Amino acid sequence: MNAQSSSIFKAADGFPLGVHLGIPLSRRQALRIGLFSTAGLLASGGRGWGAPAPSPAAPPAIKARAKSVIQIFLWGGMSHIDTWDPKPDAGYDYLGEFKSAIPTNVDGIQVGQLFPLLAKQADKYSLLRGMTHRNNGHETAAYLMQTGHAPGERLAYPSVGAVFAYFKSKEYKGMIPPYVVLTRPQGRFSEEGFLGPKLKPFATGGDPNAARFEVEGVVSRGLSDDRQQARRDLLQSIDTLGRATAADPQVAASEEAKKQAYELILGEGRKVFDLSQEKPDVRDRYGRHTFGQDCLAARRMVEAGVPYIVINYPGGWDTHSNHFAIMRRQCPQLDQGLAALLLDLHERGLIESTLVWCCGEFGRGPKVDWQPPWNGGRNHWGNVFTALVAGGGFQGGKVVGASTAKAEDVQDRPIYPVDLLGSIYALSGIDARATLPHPLGLDAFVLPAATESAKSGGLLTEIM
Repeated sequence: MNAQSSSIFKAADGFPLGVHLGIPLSRRQALRIGLFSTAGLLASGGRGWGAPAPSPAAPPAIKARAKSVIQIFLWGGMSHIDTWDPKPDAGYDYLGEFKSAIPTNVDGIQVGQLFPLLAKQADKYSLLRGMTHRNNGHETAAYLMQTGHAPGERLAYPSVGAVFAYFKSKEYKGMIPPYVVLTRPQGRFSEEGFLGPKLKPFATGGDPNAARFEVEGVVSRGLSDDRQQARRDLLQSIDTLGRATAADPQVAASEEAKKQAYELILGEGRKVFDLSQEKPDVRDRYGRHTFGQDCLAARRMVEAGVPYIVINYPGGWDTHSNHFAIMRRQCPQLDQGLAALLLDLHERGLIESTLVWCCGEFGRGPKVDWQPPWNGGRNHWGNVFTALVAGGGFQGGKVVGASTAKAEDVQDRPIYPVDLLGSIYALSGIDARATLPHPLGLDAFVLPAATESAKSGGLLTEIM
């Protein structure tokens, strides 16, 4: 993290993060810190630096509509200028091979030329073209985008998915875990944070586009459902000790856990992951590729009531080199799978109760790097990028924020990670001011005190 990016964030004690990283401060910054520190100490009645952080201010009243959330994480960072924030007049050094934008079914909104299917569905989603955090590190930017907290604080906060699992598991009674990742964890940070291993995501593994979606711990490799059932029946027939001690509370609890496990493997839980139950034309519409079938599996989990589902895009978008070839391969798949998901949710009456958000940890440099070894690549870019949001109370057919003429910086309405996550929490009925259980009893709020992180444009009330 550089000095410019670190100056945006505050650490847990309220100082700019640069103080903790040893980054020199200007005389004005030093005086300002001294004044605020002294004033804060006096106002606290001498409590000192260990005083509890203030809880966030009350957000505006937002009607909770989202029962499930699908997060499509474009890890590595998808180029915004090539996709959802096209700049057809920017010139060859910025556009490279993708020189045109196409109109959508909403007047005044254009998207990149590789998204013809999403162009027909712009009334169902909104584009956040003012996303920013100015952090260009994969790990730190991913942490920011998935927790809303600044990296470098004394606490390792949980991801939004783990927060959902913590709050929603009390009311969720399904067989599938409340926080599911298709198909591999992203791995940039520990998603459960200080909440502990019980709130780790359930990563399915396998490939939903394979003939048999072999879900980790649910669908065994090379073992049919009939054979698994036969093994269960045999085990029950010889379990004389279990039958003799059935009244014992510990044995009863063990048997209940076993029953739930088999229900996940062989019952309703197993059926959710069985994509062969879908009509071939539905699977074709999503696309016969891993991402498309990930989206179909996510829709089936929404129907089963799973609170939080993450699709980590297979292959990623870290296109320092070979950028245009990767975009030509992956953008059509993203276009097909995401467009089918939005249409399917709409047709099934699920769009109002299902929130979908899609973006990476940052964008890509709007100016193409033609120099060796990149030879036409795009580098990390946290100054400005675009996120797509749909359903769950978000209006469609809108654009929030704008980038400059060549997609280099925010021109209008900056949107910080805390603003996006705060809006998602509000639409899902999770209080961003609530505290999370820290093992050492430390004050830990869902989002930083004051939505209010060091910089914030506020909740996305324009589209809520």
